[in-house]
Amino acid sequence: MAAQDLSDLPACPSCASILTYKDGKSFICPDCGHEWPQLVAAEMQEAVPGVRDANGTVLKDGDSVSVIKDLKVKGSSTVLKVGTKVKGIRLVES
Repeated sequence: MAAQDLSDLPACPSCASILTYKDGKSFICPDCGHEWPQLVAAEMQEAVPGVRDANGTVLKDGDSVSVIKDLKVKGSSTVLKVGTKVKGIRLVES
């Protein structure tokens, strides 16, 4: 079996790791253990590019999200804790 460049394989939709590998008809992420079929990966690459959440869902302005890890608030000493629900998000270019 020939070696394949990492850039040819999709990033993990669960943790965004680029260290994914093929196993039969699936992709596997060694970092989080997430497995998904190659057909789903092809559909995700064809989808509209944009900001995605931890599950691979495309986000847009006004969506509500839950924080999955502690998040420092820029310009403040406040920290949003895991599980905090944020309503009406606004996406900005960084």
